[in-house]
Formats: sequence, structure tokens, C-alpha cells
Amino acid sequence: MKRVYSDILKAIGNTPIVKLNKVTDGSIHSFYAKLEFMNPGGSVKDRIAMAIIEEAENSGRLKPGGTIVESTSGNTGLGLAMVASIRGYRCIFVMPDKISEEKRAILRAYGAEVVITPTAVEADDPRSYVSTGRRLASEIPDAILANQYNNPANPAAHYRTTGPEIWEQMGEQLDVFCAGAGTGGSLSGTGKFLKEKNPKIKLLLSDPVGSILYDLLYFKKVIDPPAPYKVEGVGEDMLPDNVHLDLYDDSVRVNDKASFTMTRRLTQEEGICAGPSAAMALCGALQYSKKFTEPKNFLVLFPDSGKAYLSKAFNDQWLKENGLI
Repeated sequence: MKRVYSDILKAIGNTPIVKLNKVTDGSIHSFYAKLEFMNPGGSVKDRIAMAIIEEAENSGRLKPGGTIVESTSGNTGLGLAMVASIRGYRCIFVMPDKISEEKRAILRAYGAEVVITPTAVEADDPRSYVSTGRRLASEIPDAILANQYNNPANPAAHYRTTGPEIWEQMGEQLDVFCAGAGTGGSLSGTGKFLKEKNPKIKLLLSDPVGSILYDLLYFKKVIDPPAPYKVEGVGEDMLPDNVHLDLYDDSVRVNDKASFTMTRRLTQEEGICAGPSAAMALCGALQYSKKFTEPKNFLVLFPDSGKAYLSKAFNDQWLKENGLI
């Protein structure tokens, strides 16, 4: 038998790269997408879920029958829940209230407990999803906080898997690698590997309007205070340890309207049903590409599927209510 795996976790990784053809607005450059939603749990976060749990097991922090607590926009939670279902752990996930109903439902389908917190509060507010996750992990016996924002196992997983995959797929032909940053692990870990292979490769951070990461990269301080935005899973109102700004070459800000418009275009014109954070990253790459007069190859990380956002990105009523169409 060929490519037959002993369990679902062995199917993580080795995702395809696909050329984009119609949404690139006649650009002289070539744009490619790394389709991370083709991981078995549906997102790039499958990679770090395995790494975080294995590190916790090996260190002795996570014991048989223990509980995994995490603050998540949904995808890391799903990856953790998938691993936990096989290894016998209880899961509790804390999510801000802007997260789609689809994401909440799939976590519960895996047997996880979901706690919803308000979005429009500061990160250090005790009601925030980050603060609530820390509190629960400290209160529950035999519980660990997965801590994707600051856990070095996160970027290490991408350095070990995503980076080598991309190098094997594109190698010296890659000029710019672009991604959003929530925890920062994807861009930091993958980017570190790629720059070690070829220091000329540029790392571009696409950041939602309302996030502070753009300011921190350019000005080393927050100029515009954090503000709410609708794209999920990217951007921050704090600086996670795994956002390695020193690695990033440039950043572009992208607003919600551009992100949600591109989400639909990708599905209707490219046949790729990706989530709004993927579209946001692509919008940033398209904007950044205008700086170059010679043709370049851009690779954009597509973290998850648009199927997790049917009630939002593909719902005309929700888009109208939020001023996005």
C-alpha cells in the first residue's frame, strides 16, 4: 500500500502550491498559494498542534488524561482537538465573540468545551480571551496552557516542516514569502528557514487595519491604537514572542473590505475557497509587488478554508450589515 497512514496525524503537511491566474490584475509578477487548508484539520495550525502537544508530553507538563487549554481564533483549537481526540486529552478553548459559528461548532463536534469572551477589550483585560485562557489553565487540575503565542514549539514546527516543503517546491525561484501574523509562528519559523537557504528572499507581513504589528515593525512603537476588525486569526493588539519582527523585511496594511472582496474573488475566479486571512495576505502581496519593476515570484500562505466562514464572508446580509459590500 502507498500513502496509507496509520492515523490522521500522519497526514499533516506536504500541502500543494498552486499558481493564481485571474485575481492578479495583470501584474508582471507571478503569485502562488500554499494551500494549508488541505491539512486534515483544515488549517496550517495542524502543524503546531502536533508540535505543542508533543513538547508538553516530552517535558512531562502534560500527563495522561490531562487538560489542554488554549486561547484561539479556532484553527489552533481544531488542530489541538484533533490530536487530543487520538491521545485522550480534554480540551477547553477560549475564543473572542467575533469568531464564526462554524468554528465554534466544529470544536464542539470534536468534544471540546468552548468559552466565548468579548472582542473589544484590551489583551490584558481579565475578560479577554488571552487572560481568560491563562486563568482557566491555572485553576484546572492537570491542565496546561498550549500558549501558541509565546511557545517556541510553534515557529520551530514551521522551521522543521513548512520551510523545507516550500524550499523543495520552489527553491531558488522564490523571491517573496508573504503571510499574516496572529501568533507569528508561520511567518517567523518558515521565514527563518527560507532566509537561511537564500538571504535574498523577502518576508512580507500582511497586517489588518486595526492591528499594531505594522506600527511595531516600522516605528518600533504603536502609533495607531488597536481597533476592532473582522478578519479572524491574524493581526494583534499585543506583541507575541513568536512574532520575530527582526526577520520581516516589510509590511502592508489591508482593510476588511479588500480582504472580504478578495475572499469571494478567489472562490469565484480561481476555484480556491480560502478564508479571509488568506485573501488579506494576498492583497498585501499584490500591493507590495508594485514596488518591483522586474518580475518576481510571490508565495502567499493560505492558512485555512472559506468553509469556516460561510455565515460571514459568503453571507450577503452579514457583509452588508458590516459595511463590507
